[in-house]
Amino acid sequence: KVDYDVCSNYGNWLYSAGIGNDPRDNRKFNTIKQGLDYDGNGDYVRLWVPELQGIKGADIHTPWALNSAALSQAGVILGKTYPQPVVTAPEWSRHISQRPQGRNPQPRGRRGPAHPPVPHRDRGIDFYFSRKKDI
Repeated sequence: KVDYDVCSNYGNWLYSAGIGNDPRDNRKFNTIKQGLDYDGNGDYVRLWVPELQGIKGADIHTPWALNSAALSQAGVILGKTYPQPVVTAPEWSRHISQRPQGRNPQPRGRRGPAHPPVPHRDRGIDFYFSRKKDI
């Protein structure tokens, strides 16, 4: 079954492209975060992007961040079998794991908090796009 609602889909595509109607300034749609949140193991991407099927776990969301050995093992050649990214947004870097590449001991995504939850305070959008996270 394919989700099809012209108005909703058109609005979501505009929002994702950064040209939709959003009253908040400097709002960005973070595709890496969304992928990790809603497709933590990469199954959806693997279904629709067969070129990346050899990449295990959540690494599928950021194939350009893998080392050459991991890409080779997955049968991916950036720029040939799968394109290089057109852009890489600075805010994506916090979602790319800092562990040794090519090894996936635990998939990323919604598997519980990686650190103790911070008590909720009314945080504005600046919280999500600032470098300081101790607010």
